[in-house]
Amino acid sequence: MNKIVIGIDVGISTTKIVGIDSKGMVVSPLRIKATDPITSLYGAFGKYLHDNKIRLEEVEHVMLTGVGAAYIEENIYGLPTTKAEEFVADGLGAKYESKLDRMIVVSMGTGTSLVKCDGDDISHIGGIGIGGGTLTGLSRLLLKTDDIKNIIDLAMEGDISHINLLIGDISAKPLPGLPMSATASLFSNAKANASREDIAVGLIHMVLQAVGSASILSSLGSGIKDFVMIGNLSLLPQCKEVYSAMEKLYGVHFIIPKYSEFCTAIGAALDYIRKR
Repeated sequence: MNKIVIGIDVGISTTKIVGIDSKGMVVSPLRIKATDPITSLYGAFGKYLHDNKIRLEEVEHVMLTGVGAAYIEENIYGLPTTKAEEFVADGLGAKYESKLDRMIVVSMGTGTSLVKCDGDDISHIGGIGIGGGTLTGLSRLLLKTDDIKNIIDLAMEGDISHINLLIGDISAKPLPGLPMSATASLFSNAKANASREDIAVGLIHMVLQAVGSASILSSLGSGIKDFVMIGNLSLLPQCKEVYSAMEKLYGVHFIIPKYSEFCTAIGAALDYIRKR
């Protein structure tokens, strides 16, 4: 019988689950939203087994990670269950997905954590309290919504030059290493009557630029130029525009892998396989 290892990234409201089969391939990642981690975990696990027609006896091991994993002490449905350290899971998942050996993994969740990978050495190097939670919190205050799809749709119609001050706004010619299109100051151009669309694009750019700048600064002195972006925020369509501009400015690479939002769950399963 081909056994499968299940990796589950248990968030406070969202749980992500993947399987790694006996060939080392990722099987049908799935995410479930719920009001609490226990409901989210068991809902995700049940749906995952059902959708992929996996029987309980086909599961070799369940690996839990994420902040919500702290709430769970029992074996899931009687299956052998252990926990993976979240930062190790971030690193292993990002390495698997990016095929890189040396990088900084930028986990863009409610806040942002930074994990340095150098061969087999995976270490948490810090983080910033800016992330998806910042975007939804400020959107609640300024846009009266925290529906991420609504925020993205509004931002698509916004004009970032109505919000941010660019180098071209304050200088007659480019500054050393800074083109006229580079951001001089976030939100400095915002007017009191700014449209919801402009505010939405301003908020998204602010969060993504802050995360990108923190990532680049965290790599100084290491020689690392590759940043693998994982987590829910990596799915924002504006990532392409913001990070392409930062790549040109700083000579680095921002990589968003295929299963970017599931990297931590993938890494949890791989942690078991690695130790096995």
